Formats: sequence, structure tokens, C-alpha cells
Amino acid sequence: MFGGQRMSVIAGYITFLVVFGAMDAVWLSIMVPRIYLPTIGDMAASPMRILPAIIFYLLYAAGALFFTSARAEQTGAAFVYGVLFGAVAYATYDLTNYATLRNWNLSLTLIDMFWGATATGVAATAAYMVMRYVAER
Repeated sequence: MFGGQRMSVIAGYITFLVVFGAMDAVWLSIMVPRIYLPTIGDMAASPMRILPAIIFYLLYAAGALFFTSARAEQTGAAFVYGVLFGAVAYATYDLTNYATLRNWNLSLTLIDMFWGATATGVAATAAYMVMRYVAER
């Protein structure tokens, strides 16, 4: 990978982190008390464990960038790849929880999967647009 391409990937990675992180922060600040805590109750860590969350975001952004934005040839494809990646990733988490946790319900499973797919699609699209912009300079 040469300088321009490397800068494009770095810019895309940072963009994905910022967009997905900001969207998820807003989502979680509003929805945790409304839908997550009433469902999972005392299973929720209090306070939240920050290090695993940071590791998740760093790894998720790398995976999403590799499988979505870096492979797309147009904006629409970046969104579709992002939605698909997010749906599979969030389905892994949500369906496992639904299968194994007594309090985890179908409603939370579907809401969270939809959220993950949508947020990943938006962040992948933003990353693709930034990567393309940087690569063309």
C-alpha cells in the first residue's frame, strides 16, 4: 500500500470511528434506559466497562472498513455492504443473546439488529466518501 492509498484507508478508518461512535453514543444514551435496561435489568454492568467497549469499536471499525468501504466501487454499494456487515455482526450478538439469556426478548433482538445494520451502513458510506475524496487528491 502506497502513501496515498494508506492515507485514504486511515482517513476512512477515522471517519468510520467518528461517525459510528457518535451515532452509537446518541443511540445508547437515549435507548439504554428505555429498552435495554428494562430488558436486561441487573445483568447490566454498572459502571460500564470502558476498555472492552473501546476494543469493540476499534475492531469493528477495522472489520467494517475491510469488508465494506474498501471493497465498494460506489456510494450505494458502500451503504449496502455496510448494512449487510452490520446485520450479520449484530445478529451474531443479538441472536446468541436471544437464544441463551432468559430476559433477552425478540423485540430487543430485532431493534438492535436494525440499529446495528443502519448505523454501520451510514458509517461505511461516510468512510467510503472520505476514502474516495482523499484518494483523488
